Amino acid sequence: MKKVMILAALVCAVFATSCRDTKTETKEVIVEKEVEVEKDDDGGILERTAKEVDKEVNEEINEEIDKIGNDD
Repeated sequence: MKKVMILAALVCAVFATSCRDTKTETKEVIVEKEVEVEKDDDGGILERTAKEVDKEVNEEINEEIDKIGNDD
């Protein structure tokens, strides 16, 4: 009987200590970073779109010129 009481006391002690709340500390870290933002002050959306279309047309023209070749 003595062994059973000791065993019960140990089991109660284990459960009592294992269920305690543990405090966790958290730290809030704020990091400031500078980010370069590319600003397009070349005009509105129509001007930017026109530049992209011009670039694509020029590439196609250059490809056709390369296909024709040099007649020297």
